[in-house]
Amino acid sequence: MTEPTPVISIRGIGKQFNAVRALNNVSFDVLPGELHAVMGENGAGKSTLMKILSGVYSEYDGELLLRGNPVRFQSTRDAEDAGVSIIHQELNLVEQLTVAANIFLGREIKRAVGILNQAAMDKKSADLLAQLESNISPRALVSSLRVGDQQLVEIAKAISLEAEILIMDEPTSALTESEVARLYGVIARLRKRGVTILYISHKMDEVFRLADRITVLRDGQFVQTVDRAEATPRSIAHLMVGRDLEPARRRENSSDSNVVLETKALSLVWPGHPRGWRLKDVSFQLKRGEILGFAGLMGAGRTELLECLFGASHVQPQGRLLVHGRKVQFSHPAEAMKAGIAMVTEDRKRLGLFSQMTVRENMTLCSLMSCSTAGVLSRLSELTATNKQIQALAIKSSGPEAPITSLSGGNQQKCIIGRCMLTKPSILLLDDPTRGVDIGAKAELYQLMEQLAAEGVAIVVTSSELPELLTVSDRILVLCEGVITGEFTREEATEQRIMEAATQQPHFT
Repeated sequence: MTEPTPVISIRGIGKQFNAVRALNNVSFDVLPGELHAVMGENGAGKSTLMKILSGVYSEYDGELLLRGNPVRFQSTRDAEDAGVSIIHQELNLVEQLTVAANIFLGREIKRAVGILNQAAMDKKSADLLAQLESNISPRALVSSLRVGDQQLVEIAKAISLEAEILIMDEPTSALTESEVARLYGVIARLRKRGVTILYISHKMDEVFRLADRITVLRDGQFVQTVDRAEATPRSIAHLMVGRDLEPARRRENSSDSNVVLETKALSLVWPGHPRGWRLKDVSFQLKRGEILGFAGLMGAGRTELLECLFGASHVQPQGRLLVHGRKVQFSHPAEAMKAGIAMVTEDRKRLGLFSQMTVRENMTLCSLMSCSTAGVLSRLSELTATNKQIQALAIKSSGPEAPITSLSGGNQQKCIIGRCMLTKPSILLLDDPTRGVDIGAKAELYQLMEQLAAEGVAIVVTSSELPELLTVSDRILVLCEGVITGEFTREEATEQRIMEAATQQPHFT
């Protein structure tokens, strides 16, 4: 049986960013109607290649063939006109506009006289979101939505284009398990329509559930394309990193009896919402050297809790917060940092990075005093501190002066962690720290957490991936609608028990 003509042929594609060679002579084919997964570590060139295919980058080496014809898209609009659409890993939404305005940005529905037909846009947006079983209001401002809901808007926007070729760059990175299941249903319907899907993901279970074939990139180069049926997660991981990955080892609990952080009946009101609170009577202790995991579905209050601990909540929390036995009330993150607390935010693009700055400037931003003498900033001290973190965290970049935007998402995340480390925290808050991070980088981050805990740093970590929490946590607390509904030691915790607690509706007497 002859193989069908490729819908996409990638021929010798290369891309250079200053001194960094992001792609080098990459060639492979994508067949019509298949779900073709592209995998590789952060910095392997996956997102760069997808941006070339979708018209984000128009300057590159090599040739791109679409249905056998040479093309070179000058913009995303060119790609969309040719039937190619992309869901970006880093959300590409205009926060000041509504959900409906984002979905139809540049393709607004108008009446015969040229006036915007807002009602039609709202209805179609609601219909698209209904396919994802989401009740997000079309009139809601994107800036008011959490990352997971923003991701759903991005997906709805891509579906609205009715593209023949859909590129999905980490589409589930911010979604809950139930939202992921809905997305799988959408993907199944798209495939029935004959849509070809290029799918980037770091999640092995996802790829092996969905993909027909898997292409692996490493250090900007093509490694191999394999049929899913002929591969295993271990073999793909080996292709990605060029070595076998050792399974994560669970360390002995190194925490001691010294309580470094304690909350007592911590609550966060939610003005105007029927429930009335985002957090309700949250009480727990965190010990020196402990890794405390927080599980919960989207909207359970995980991020809000960490924001309260870091003085970053929009409303002043109620209840008591004690750090090293001293009652505190943070009104700004700077106060939390002075108390020895550092936080890695869930939304690195919006809340964690300064896109106009370099790696050095992003990394030393919170520790400038330690890089100064008599109030004069030392560039040499900055470079020394930055290079130390680049080496310790194995950050792939062209150097400290590289623009932060030239790094892959996972390496940007490492820079934010490096920024935290330079403040020498005694308490580290990690809000879904491995979102969009590849399997190799995840292993490195797990090892870093283990090392920090062994050195006495107390860590609070949230994650949307239960296996991750089970791997790294000494203890797991479960939130449901802002209330703690379960607590498990490492020995007691299982995915089933955590999910049961995460879906247990809180009751009050």
